[in-house]
Amino acid sequence: MPRVLPLERIRNIGIAAHIDAGKTTTTERILFYTGRIHRPGEVDEGTATMDWMVQEQERGITITSAATFCVWRDHYINIIDTPGHVDFTVEVERSLRVLDGVVAIFCAVAGVQPQSETVWRQADKYRVPRIAYVNKMDRVGADFHEVVHK
Repeated sequence: MPRVLPLERIRNIGIAAHIDAGKTTTTERILFYTGRIHRPGEVDEGTATMDWMVQEQERGITITSAATFCVWRDHYINIIDTPGHVDFTVEVERSLRVLDGVVAIFCAVAGVQPQSETVWRQADKYRVPRIAYVNKMDRVGADFHEVVHK
């Protein structure tokens, strides 16, 4: 018989950002560090767990929102990895309707992009709380303060 968790121990979290900010890579690392997968996949190699469509693997981008889960500190966390390309914005908006919160990822090198602002406004529209996560801090040209102040 499946274990029943009380609702206060279940979270629905989305990962959203502009294209190439590192959404899928971040999701892969979450799955790895929570023990859900034994090896994190790589977007560039077409081995990312979340990019299951052949077109996603070939192009190295997320086309459809993909859902997975992990368990952390006795909480069941549903994760939705959303596309970052402007052509698939409707996928992000569709996902926002079911989320308890969003991790908005910003690239420390590319900074705040128009699609980042679109995702932020969409979260405002659906009153979804979010946290900002500045990714790729190890890259040449990374500027945390520039990203945060935009």
